[in-house]
Amino acid sequence: MEKLHLLGVALGLACLAGINLYLTVFATGLAIHFHWITLAPAYQSLEILGDPVIITIAGVLYFLEFVADKIPWVDSAWDAVHTVIRPIGGALLAIQLLGHPSPAFTVIVALLAGGTSLITHTAKSATRLASNTSPEPFSNIALSLAEDAVVFGGLVLIHFNPALALSIFALGIATFFYFAPKILRGMKAKIWLAFKKLNGPADLNAPMQLPLILPSRLASVFSRQNVLGETIAWAAPCLSGRGRRIPANLFGALLTTNEEPRKLHFVARKNGRPFAQTIELDGSMVAHEPKFLSENLIVFPAAGKGAKYVFIFPRSHAAIVERIVEYLRERLSRREEEESHTDPAVPIELSS
Repeated sequence: MEKLHLLGVALGLACLAGINLYLTVFATGLAIHFHWITLAPAYQSLEILGDPVIITIAGVLYFLEFVADKIPWVDSAWDAVHTVIRPIGGALLAIQLLGHPSPAFTVIVALLAGGTSLITHTAKSATRLASNTSPEPFSNIALSLAEDAVVFGGLVLIHFNPALALSIFALGIATFFYFAPKILRGMKAKIWLAFKKLNGPADLNAPMQLPLILPSRLASVFSRQNVLGETIAWAAPCLSGRGRRIPANLFGALLTTNEEPRKLHFVARKNGRPFAQTIELDGSMVAHEPKFLSENLIVFPAAGKGAKYVFIFPRSHAAIVERIVEYLRERLSRREEEESHTDPAVPIELSS
């Protein structure tokens, strides 16, 4: 029972280390050094954290992280560097607490603690990437302060009620695994958009022709769905955003066909399987919305006929998005003109 209790404390510290390793070590070291807490005999191995040298180094590194965490994109770069450091730090904290009763046990503890730190680190990094979509720094500051508060609160909870702390951490990890596919897709999407922006052309509005061919990995998806053999008018790689029955942050392509120019098709691969969705454009409005990292194509549905759709393109594809909007508006206005010029039915008079 005591070993299980110690393991809970060890994993709790590893979980907090995944959020902020240096604050976890710094705060714990200060509490031990100034005797704000009294270590039970089972936790005497943590007394090393109260060494002034360790406290000083952890304090300096925490100060650097405190500053870096408040600056958009610098925080994500800092997180990228610490993708290895935090799990290793969490594993070392757990091993230090539990000691080295056997090599096999040490390896098991290192894997469990390192994995726990990696999970919380990934959740933190994904949240930061999402907040960096907007260039204002206020969300970064708020998130950084909230993370520090979570670490302080977690340390207090571990001290007074380790069982409750472990239960809360386990619930948080289970929640992460439930949302993990969406979180990881979101991280991948933000990294891809940031990379495209950094490597994009200087002139975002340079004239550009719409692509006519689907990426090779998506060609079979459309051919399977396209039972009528329609020919592609244009096909542009993009990410899915908001939309009914379309998961967010799927890498795919948006296209129309020459035979049905007032229908949009989004094709992708979801979990390795073909995915396709068709959007009826009749009565809809389309718009181009520039964002900090992306160029968004928005489809507003006809009144009362469905949800808004958003498709996300890299910043370097601004001219492509504008060309798509022009193309769709032209086709939709042509349809309206055709309908307005249709002769109404001539009433037939019956002779008496």
